[in-house]
Amino acid sequence: MDCSYKKIKDQLLSDIIPVNDRDLNEQTIRQRLLTRPRSEPSFSIDPEPNNYQRHLSASNLYDQADDLIDTVLEVPTKCVEQAKEVGKRVVQYVVDHSHLPQWLLDNEFLISGHRPPMPSFKKCFASIFRLHTETVNIWTHLLGTLFFIITAIYFISRPSSEVHIEKKLIFGAFFLGAILCLLCSTLYHTLYCHSPKISKFFSKLDYCGIAFLIIGSIIPLLYYQFYCEFGTKVAYLTFIGVLGIGCIVVSMWDKFSSAHYRIYRALLFITFGVFGFIPSCHYMIQFGVEHAFKVGAIQYLLLVAALYLIGACLYAARIPERLAPGLFDIWFQSHQLFHVFVVVAACVHYYGICVLSHNQTTVFGDCRNILSSNTVPIASIIS
Repeated sequence: MDCSYKKIKDQLLSDIIPVNDRDLNEQTIRQRLLTRPRSEPSFSIDPEPNNYQRHLSASNLYDQADDLIDTVLEVPTKCVEQAKEVGKRVVQYVVDHSHLPQWLLDNEFLISGHRPPMPSFKKCFASIFRLHTETVNIWTHLLGTLFFIITAIYFISRPSSEVHIEKKLIFGAFFLGAILCLLCSTLYHTLYCHSPKISKFFSKLDYCGIAFLIIGSIIPLLYYQFYCEFGTKVAYLTFIGVLGIGCIVVSMWDKFSSAHYRIYRALLFITFGVFGFIPSCHYMIQFGVEHAFKVGAIQYLLLVAALYLIGACLYAARIPERLAPGLFDIWFQSHQLFHVFVVVAACVHYYGICVLSHNQTTVFGDCRNILSSNTVPIASIIS
């Protein structure tokens, strides 16, 4: 680096200093000036009166050129040094998959960009603002959490004349499930590199949050789809509650959070979601397909189910990183896509239950209208 710097500097000086003065350095000029008799006037004794002035001018020019070149070349040199320092910090901050300890190994198709063990809560939370394999996972669900918190506050704070307290409680169950799910996921992806103990604890909370989201999503559906059938609502709510508790119990099992059980985790919650769809199938059979789509907002529920299913399948199969290991280490990996599908599905579900609630008030009216002869009978669906 020093040799290159000197070569560049000498080349620039040779271009700036006049040709006749290239062999004249500062030391030679000063020596000649000092050996010149001070008492002799330059205009009468000096046979070449302009030589010293020329030498002095060349010396000043050399000094100025030297300072200017140092100043100009100093900027890129400092930039290179700073870039090297930043590069060292980045390299030290993230590691390859092969350098991770056993308890941090999860997806072997993500080759680089992993956070090493960080036994400090402060450093873990500071890593939210740095780029690594978990950055997008953190921010997708963090922004989703903030969105549903703000929406819940707005919805619940509306006056009772606009939104009845009963409706606030029903929607509150959904908001609570969505917020707990997304918040637990955010905390897990932020803190899982802290230590094995913290990683296991927040991994369990992450899976419990999924169960909370499913339960919270089904409550509004049961309430409005079987608005006048109290026994049916209680039966389905009990059934879903037992399944949800079962998922939470299994999620608290240490072995269940290991990478080996990735597919089983996905299948468990897919099964839970499918069972959660049974009440809606019952609703379509009882009131008719046309009624279910026009009034019951079943189309939104089907879209939600498709989004969850696609996201879970991508997560279980680890696509697309399986197809090109190392290419999706930071962006567009399967877990990130799964997070996006979850947030979008939760938003669609919220809109769907808003439509269902509105229809219950404006179309359903009282229970006699819901069970009127205008609905399609079961026999017509079977035939």
